[in-house]
Amino acid sequence: MQPPAGSQVSSGQPAALGVPTPAPAPAPAQVPAQRPPSEQLPPPPATPTPERPRRRVRTVLTVVAGVLALLCLGGGIAGYVLYDRATAPDRSAPDVVVANYIQAFLNDRNDTKAEGFACAGDADLDGLRMFRDELVSREGRFDTEFSVRWGPLDVRQSGDTATVEVDLIISAVVDGVTQSDRQRWRFETRQKDGWGVCTAQLAS
Repeated sequence: MQPPAGSQVSSGQPAALGVPTPAPAPAPAQVPAQRPPSEQLPPPPATPTPERPRRRVRTVLTVVAGVLALLCLGGGIAGYVLYDRATAPDRSAPDVVVANYIQAFLNDRNDTKAEGFACAGDADLDGLRMFRDELVSREGRFDTEFSVRWGPLDVRQSGDTATVEVDLIISAVVDGVTQSDRQRWRFETRQKDGWGVCTAQLAS
């Protein structure tokens, strides 16, 4: 059946009532953020760093280098002096040089060391050398070793020369028995850049 003329057919949606829809309100205008006055000012110019005086630094370095050089030089000289004193033969007195010569020549049997206690160039010590050769020969014959000790040293000095007499005590162990012998020796010494042994012979 057709609807009467002039009537409206409902389509399932509510009919518009003819009320106008209000337009959306315009967005408020944005105001730019204001900076504090301090942020708007340009930064102050940087203060230049004062330069350090270079001449003073160079002077200090020069002084320090000079002091270090002097310390190194002084240490080297002191070390050399101490080494020279420690290694130089003791020739301070006639009896001292004779005792050192006996030890070096007869016990240590070190000719190079013994020469440091002898008169340079004109020493006549063949008698003591023959005595040592005889000891070495007996050591091989009896399969033993001899040691030499000495008693008090009697010194008679006259100016730059001195005579030293001393008893040499020769000992060895042969077949389990200690044997010893005593000999009186005379040494002539002379002072020349220190005392030295010039001659050695059996005392009569």
